[in-house]
Amino acid sequence: MQKKELRKKYKELRKTIDSEKLEDLSLAIANNCLQLPIWDFENYHLFLSITEHREVNTEFLLQILSGKDKNVILSRSDFETRKMNHVLLTDNLKIVKNEWNIPEPVNGIPIADEMIDVVFIPLLAYDKNGNRVGYGKGFYDLFLSKCKKNTIKIGLSLFDPEEKIEDIFENDIALNYCVTPNKIYEFNSKIEQ
Repeated sequence: MQKKELRKKYKELRKTIDSEKLEDLSLAIANNCLQLPIWDFENYHLFLSITEHREVNTEFLLQILSGKDKNVILSRSDFETRKMNHVLLTDNLKIVKNEWNIPEPVNGIPIADEMIDVVFIPLLAYDKNGNRVGYGKGFYDLFLSKCKKNTIKIGLSLFDPEEKIEDIFENDIALNYCVTPNKIYEFNSKIEQ
């Protein structure tokens, strides 16, 4: 399938999941993340869920990261440049929803892209090769292209993979893993040390 078709399909599928079921699935995803070989790092980039889009609720994952005393990094999106500016999550960090309902930090201690070890990535769909479909703005591809080569990229999805996304671009960056409520998918994208 093409990305445009996949976006439509998975936006519709998300609408069929009620709030209680979404919480259960999100908790299962967070618990499955505990099985990943990623917990020796320090700096973990996490997206804050857009509830209106019925994204995986990352609150459970945030609790795990906090419990493991990890540095949690959040982002602000600049829609003119398509850049993401990252800050360290601290107790006094103020978070507000922007005009697209994305919860974002207002202030904070800046963190450079190359400092980030692990990135949890929102997505609409993905395939068995680790290619992903987001909302189509390219924020994450630009961000991931600036990270270290060995930064671990983890998609979080409510659904199983598609067989193949047909219109992959050269600058699309594949996942190392995708975590669903029932399974962890590992892809051939190499993690360089």
